[in-house]
Amino acid sequence: MTFSETAIQALPVILVAFAAAFVVALVATPWVGRLVIRRAIIDHPDDRRVHERPVPRGGGIAVALAFVAVGAPMAFLADSLPGMPVPRFITQASLAALFVGGILAVILGAVDDRFDLRARWQFAGQLALALLAVFGGVVVTFVSNPFGAGNLSVDTIIGIGFTVVWVVGMINSLNFIDGLDGLSTGIALIAAVTLGVISLGVGVVQPFVAMLCFTLAGALLGFLRWNFHPATIFQGTAGVMFLGYVLGVLSILGFAKVVVAILVLAVPIIDTFWVIVRRVSTGRSPFSPDRGHIHHRLLDVGLSHRATVLLIYGVCAALGVLSLFVSTLVGVLTFLAALVGFGVAAFMLGRQGSSQRELTP
Repeated sequence: MTFSETAIQALPVILVAFAAAFVVALVATPWVGRLVIRRAIIDHPDDRRVHERPVPRGGGIAVALAFVAVGAPMAFLADSLPGMPVPRFITQASLAALFVGGILAVILGAVDDRFDLRARWQFAGQLALALLAVFGGVVVTFVSNPFGAGNLSVDTIIGIGFTVVWVVGMINSLNFIDGLDGLSTGIALIAAVTLGVISLGVGVVQPFVAMLCFTLAGALLGFLRWNFHPATIFQGTAGVMFLGYVLGVLSILGFAKVVVAILVLAVPIIDTFWVIVRRVSTGRSPFSPDRGHIHHRLLDVGLSHRATVLLIYGVCAALGVLSLFVSTLVGVLTFLAALVGFGVAAFMLGRQGSSQRELTP
């Protein structure tokens, strides 16, 4: 993969955005931690959670603060920055949907962190966020042709429906995988970097979208300093709501790089799929908590907390690198193969973990 002259010209601006967001998140996270502790927004240990001491949650507020504080001014000034023209298809309305929707997402998540909203109200909020994106013009209008060159147009109604499902699905996928220190943060970081790199060097070059992706990546890296095992603060619903929404919107603004996002985020997406299938097949609510996620099963077979997180990072990173070099068709087939393989692996890990628990005195 090679970068164009336009992409190279934009690199200094992108690196400044990345570094600035990193510093803001790094500094803001301890402040947010003290704030949520004063308001008793604490994640307490229980049979399902793996941490052994109370940890403040709601740290995603720092990530959102860094992204908006750096990304919004950069977006406003983009036309005057070297190599950073705003694409014509990214309107003021779609940028408002990105930043205002992100702020509303973190507020909704923070309310849940404080008051533990019922699943139905969380879902209603997610639908409202997805519709806000649609009203801002963030809609899938085409997808890459998996069987040849060019793109395939998508009917408006189908595009709107897909966009709503995509945004809601992204939020829930990151929410479901957010079970270990640094796990959802690292996965989102890998996804943001991958989308940013692809925006610079694959197909139509979009340095403006790359700048937004790397701003998010910088914010996540700054927060990861405090969130990696042993974490001193958790993302909370505030974080996963924000990250799911922003990644969903960015993948659509980036010339509908949805297939890329599906591939690099295959682990949380597929984990969510199989968890929902298992819960529904046993007559339970798809939102009922349990210890059936892939990270729980890896812990049950003997992997350490840190080893489990790093293993999942490695899988996501490998799929991200793969997405840089394969066609849409290969990407789709890889995802489908991962879907089947993941289900078989989760089943086998579940049986092995159950056997080990039965043997433990």
